[in-house]
Amino acid sequence: MFCYQCEQTAKGQACTKIGVCGKQSDVAALQDLLTHLLKGLSQVATEGRRVGVQDREVDVFTCEALFSTLTNVNFDPEDIVRFINKTVKLREALKADVKAAGGSVDFGDGPAAFQPAASQAEMVAQGEQVNFDKDPEPDADIRSLKHTVIFGLRGVAAYIDHAQILGREDESVYGAVHEILADTVRTDLSLNDWVARTLKVGEVNIRAMELLDEANTGTYGHPVPTKVPLGHRKGKAILVSGHDLKDLEELLKQTEGKGIDVYTHGEMLPCHGYPELKKYEHLYGHYGTAWQNQAKEFSQFPGAILMTTNCIQKPQDAYKDNIFTSGVVGWPGVPHIADRDFTPVIQRALELPGFTEDEDKGSVMVGFARNTVLGVADKVIEAVKSGAIRHFFLVAGCDGAKPGRNYYTEFVEKVPQDCVVLTLACGKFRFFDKDLGTIGGLPRLMDVGQCNDAYSAVQIALALAKAFDVDVNQLPLSLVLSWYEQKAVAILLSLFHLGIKDIRLGPSLPAFISPNVLKVLVENFDVKPISTPDEDLKAILAA
Repeated sequence: MFCYQCEQTAKGQACTKIGVCGKQSDVAALQDLLTHLLKGLSQVATEGRRVGVQDREVDVFTCEALFSTLTNVNFDPEDIVRFINKTVKLREALKADVKAAGGSVDFGDGPAAFQPAASQAEMVAQGEQVNFDKDPEPDADIRSLKHTVIFGLRGVAAYIDHAQILGREDESVYGAVHEILADTVRTDLSLNDWVARTLKVGEVNIRAMELLDEANTGTYGHPVPTKVPLGHRKGKAILVSGHDLKDLEELLKQTEGKGIDVYTHGEMLPCHGYPELKKYEHLYGHYGTAWQNQAKEFSQFPGAILMTTNCIQKPQDAYKDNIFTSGVVGWPGVPHIADRDFTPVIQRALELPGFTEDEDKGSVMVGFARNTVLGVADKVIEAVKSGAIRHFFLVAGCDGAKPGRNYYTEFVEKVPQDCVVLTLACGKFRFFDKDLGTIGGLPRLMDVGQCNDAYSAVQIALALAKAFDVDVNQLPLSLVLSWYEQKAVAILLSLFHLGIKDIRLGPSLPAFISPNVLKVLVENFDVKPISTPDEDLKAILAA
């Protein structure tokens, strides 16, 4: 096993026996084999586009399969084996179509010709020979960028999958994913070529996030400021975690009138701000905090639990009979909802006691996505010009369990009273319930949404830059980011593509970034590792 795609990788280097996330070595090997085969499928798909052959099933499947290899998504080896076998089946069928159209299907003995073994155990052995540590690329910096590209594409694939589920697609995005993934097989690309492809991933991700934004707002309306209870009320209950708005909508429809309250967990919190979701009166409140606290929080939840998209951890005995998965999420032995028929979840919720009494734990505000913030842009601009608002901080990203993330809590607590904090993704759970007050009627803490809503934050920054007639790097805006998994990698590459500089990143830097690549990032984009809140605030506000 060799896995170093997430921030919490063992000793800051790599997980080599078992993943810190709980991933077993056999699953890691199968995911490496799947990634290897997807490269070959992308080679065929890229050649297919050259001769006018395009297969939507291949496009959608490639992104779904890549998404399954993201951190904390699928831990079920049987699921990964099914992905592997389908990859080969689609590849061979596409080869026949491409050949018939006059294309070349001779890709040598690489991943486009690789045949997986018949048994799972043999597949594991094959996967161990194609993991990231076995990459034959001799140049450490090229290898670093190549791996960054693959991890970034995994994040892009997640956004594409989310958008596709709600009916938003772009053929050019699928084509770009295939082309870039196919390039990871090549041995003739220079360091500069790989720098360009890394930035290309960021460019493609912007379009993927735009599609997702269109999908979410086009289906459920633009989020509006909404007060969300953090307590609970007496009654049966279902908890929904992850990111999938469609799953939540279907569950709300199926539970309507059944006396069951639906609560959000983790990244589902911003769903309360969408008009087409908040209209359901039994979408009551938010329970718990970020993904890494689920073992404790889920053990205390007296209802059924649905895990959508990513963020699952090993289910504990206290709730293993109450948890279900959907979408690409998988855990061995956990019932999977494959068709959005949530009858088993509902039945389990009705069997469990639910909350026996009401409890008020206060509330938080959500719904400050781009439409809301830009709707009061005149007030924001006036507040900046008058000096009421001195600076904006985007304190955003992923949360995690490793020490060092208290930095973000302390940073927000120490942000001066004449500054505004924008936040998104699960990193906000370090400070989401803090009352920072207001400036000129505007909240000093604004929740932009999920990590999936990073497009909103980018659009806010670009719109303010246009309003002030300055480059975005000249705005009184600083990005203080925490990263954990591959969607965060994709977002960071998008910021690089946009030329956004002076980003503070933590709690530690990626293990897959070589010293020379880090030097390039520092020189070209002024990326800085976080230090202490006091030192960073002093440096930012003195600039």
